[in-house]
Amino acid sequence: MRLLFLGDVVGRPGREAVQRYLPALRARLKPDCVVINGENAAGGFGITEGIYQELLDAGADAITLGNHAFDQRETLVFIERAPRLVRPANLPPGTPGRGAALVELADGRRVLVINVLGRISMDAVDCPFRATEREIELCPLREMADAILLDLHAEATAEKQALAWHFDGRVSVAVGTHTHVPTADHRLFPGGTAYQTDAGMCGDYHSVIGFDWREPTRRLVEKIPGSRWESATGDGAVSGILVETDDRTGLAQRIAPVRQGAHLAETLPDW
Repeated sequence: MRLLFLGDVVGRPGREAVQRYLPALRARLKPDCVVINGENAAGGFGITEGIYQELLDAGADAITLGNHAFDQRETLVFIERAPRLVRPANLPPGTPGRGAALVELADGRRVLVINVLGRISMDAVDCPFRATEREIELCPLREMADAILLDLHAEATAEKQALAWHFDGRVSVAVGTHTHVPTADHRLFPGGTAYQTDAGMCGDYHSVIGFDWREPTRRLVEKIPGSRWESATGDGAVSGILVETDDRTGLAQRIAPVRQGAHLAETLPDW
């Protein structure tokens, strides 16, 4: 099975980049399942129902979220009728929506998509290790899921790596999001889990993590509050990974970075 994961969609440039590049990527790379992190899709803060549908129409099979999951108030309502929208599994009990989704593909194979929040330099949430354990126990690899993709939405690289090591051999893919910068450490762990610390973002890289550079730079220089951060408005790029798994084991056989669009050197797998 081929799994294509694209990192955080940031604002309109990110959405337009997904719409521009994903159809061709699907045709060229032939992924069986596409998962996109959409937590910054609405102007950099959260997601709306219209944007959720927009990303599905562009070719996503599931959309994950993160610490901005409910920045748009309407998400509290529509997430209950959005079965392929996955918010962090380690939010408090009673939070609307689901922390994992079992996506059934056209050929009958099933992909479990899990989203968890890190706790280092983030808001206080439940334990991401225990939350992931719970979701995997409910839907184990090879027994109920043909592949498992774990979106590690966290600030600290060490925390992402520790989560991936802990679940090595029990998930097909453990990929980091949230910091919006693609890392160069894509690899296979000894137990067969494909990993990259951060998938990067889908957005305008001529920016500060997808936002117009002026306000975040001013805050760092002057150290006083100012206006709201606004997403950048230039041409966007898509960034993520392609993973191929063994259908017999559900574990990864190879991983490669995927990057295409403005301001980034194009990187596409040759397999």
